[in-house]
Amino acid sequence: MSETNGKRFVTPDQVETQVFDWGSLKWMSEPRVTGAERFSAGVVLLAPGKGHESHNHPGVEEILYIISGTGEQMVGDERRQVGPGDLVHIPPDVYHETINTGWDELKILAIYSPPGPEAELRKMPGVQIVPPKSSG
Repeated sequence: MSETNGKRFVTPDQVETQVFDWGSLKWMSEPRVTGAERFSAGVVLLAPGKGHESHNHPGVEEILYIISGTGEQMVGDERRQVGPGDLVHIPPDVYHETINTGWDELKILAIYSPPGPEAELRKMPGVQIVPPKSSG
């Protein structure tokens, strides 16, 4: 099984961390890690008071599942407070933003279908890529 595709069990130490001024991301499943072709999945940590400005993903559906923390989520023209256990569905092409309104990190499971936006984030200005700690 090669390192670039086919992992079936993935630990956080085995994937890179994308670090931004608003927080960090670990893509636990993407074509480069698991060979998944139809989705990508990662853990997002948003720092208190920080977030993603309004943006969209052309042709890509997104699911956000709030693991911990509190925030404000905008999808299209609707805004709501979100917290642990909440799920947000973002249809393809729809503008959205997530802001951490709490005093602690906002931890989110993000899923894209099809994959692709995770690779685009890697190319953004200001991103710092922290390599995996282990390859096993």
